[in-house]
Amino acid sequence: MPPFDEQLRELIPRLRRFALSLTRHSSNADDLVQICLERALGSVASKRPDGDLRAWLFTILYRQFVDSHRRSRRYARMLEFFTGRDDTQPSTERTVIAQSTLQAFERLSTEQRALLLWVSVEGLSYQQVADILEVPIGTVMSRLSRARQALRQLSEGEITRPALRRLK
Repeated sequence: MPPFDEQLRELIPRLRRFALSLTRHSSNADDLVQICLERALGSVASKRPDGDLRAWLFTILYRQFVDSHRRSRRYARMLEFFTGRDDTQPSTERTVIAQSTLQAFERLSTEQRALLLWVSVEGLSYQQVADILEVPIGTVMSRLSRARQALRQLSEGEITRPALRRLK
């Protein structure tokens, strides 16, 4: 059986072809293959010795593609929420609310902004955020709750409805 590095090199064209079929863009496919190979090299110890290397790599590549696709959709939803941009023409009220919310978001503390971004945009689990901050998961949940509440209060305080004039 050839060495592991040699087996990886032989499978790169297949991985690239598969990535290209998923992404439909050559540079994105190259990035996906690179991420796949990095993860494979980083977790080679967890691979079953009797398992099929090709299937294992395709699994890593596919899961990475799905995860990044989910993250990009979450990011697009958050971007739409904060900027008010949508495929349809947003109403003036919705645009004002979105701008106000974005301004309120900027006024949050650094920790609160980071928590909201990690969970809402990046899609990290509470446990992953707890590991990053080196605090218990309950602490993350309570801090996130306070951050969401602060954002609601700040954004509600910012929204001013224009006075309507009566025309005769």
